[in-house]
Amino acid sequence: MTTTSEKSSTEKSGTEKSTIPFAVPTVAAGVPDAVAKVLGSGWITTGPQTAAFEQDFAGFLGATHVVAVSSCTAALELCLRAMNLPPGSAVLTPSLTFCGAINAILHAGHRPVLADIDEDTLVASPETVAAAAARVAPAAMVTQNQGGYPVDVAALTEAAGLDRTRVIEDAAHGPGAARDGVPVGAHSFAACFSFYATKNMPIGEGGAVATSDQELADRVKSMRLHGMSKDSWRRYLPGGSWRYDVKNVGLKGNMTDVQAVIGRAQLAALPAWQRERAELVARYDEALSGLPNLTLPQRHLDGVQHAWHLYQIRVPDRDAIIAELETAGVGTSVHFIPAHHMTSYRSILGPEECATVPVTDRVADELLSLPLYPGLPAAAQDRVVAAITEALRTRG
Repeated sequence: MTTTSEKSSTEKSGTEKSTIPFAVPTVAAGVPDAVAKVLGSGWITTGPQTAAFEQDFAGFLGATHVVAVSSCTAALELCLRAMNLPPGSAVLTPSLTFCGAINAILHAGHRPVLADIDEDTLVASPETVAAAAARVAPAAMVTQNQGGYPVDVAALTEAAGLDRTRVIEDAAHGPGAARDGVPVGAHSFAACFSFYATKNMPIGEGGAVATSDQELADRVKSMRLHGMSKDSWRRYLPGGSWRYDVKNVGLKGNMTDVQAVIGRAQLAALPAWQRERAELVARYDEALSGLPNLTLPQRHLDGVQHAWHLYQIRVPDRDAIIAELETAGVGTSVHFIPAHHMTSYRSILGPEECATVPVTDRVADELLSLPLYPGLPAAAQDRVVAAITEALRTRG
């Protein structure tokens, strides 16, 4: 059983209709009691619940190690720092990504190098990665599972000319995705997940690194707490010592036990939520298929299990359509404003680098993310479809 804020997406009395929100966090039954138990335990920061969550999530993914952290952005930066790359190293990344992924590269002291995307899948392809790698010898790469579409990490790694230990997977949209039956993160050198409020498995805030590498797991675990050799749990347990060392400079990026106990409950509910997402996607597909001037999300590729974090369509005159949907009481979003369209990153990247991703430029102006979350009522989804259909009808 789950609970959501469904009242905001159902019709009010009379003729007034409420807004259908773009996202509503879903909370598993039992979360309030679990949080109350942690609050009463006397230990609310990183401790036994965090360790238990790491084990649970590793089991879900089939991963060897999981290290829980404060956010996916922190996970990306910690993994980049753990690689000990020379300062200013070139790191390949798509521009169609969240700004936090670019910030992680910059905060780690490195230089983003843009890779264009495939127009259908909205993720980097071996061809676009090879083109970017040809411009500069990359030291590392951050891939991205846009909207929940799992990239072919092995193919991108080969195209970049990199060893797998120099590739980080931005799997913020990834829980529930798989390739050839293997869950995203199961065999990764470094896969970084997000548990932000709008994600498939929302905690509110939080992230994790899944890795098959013991050394990376140990380094990230230490570096998430400033590089300290022992966390509070190990220092203050009976028989523990207050002494610790700092062997690697880290940052403040740990998960708390309050977050972790929420995560454990949310993880147990995730498979059912993923099935509901797939059902909602099928309803969208059936209702929107064949509409003029509308491109549906990529699907039905052999071996690909989409996580369906986002349902991204492409439409002309996108911004005007957003305004019409808002008037009709339908909330939407855009994923993402390309990094090279933003003032700070344009200055850092320079005009030549910003001109290397023409497909991203073309597609980004058409992308529109529709409401998609467990608990979205069929009547609300029908209103979304009707509003899009009407907006497109008026455009011939």
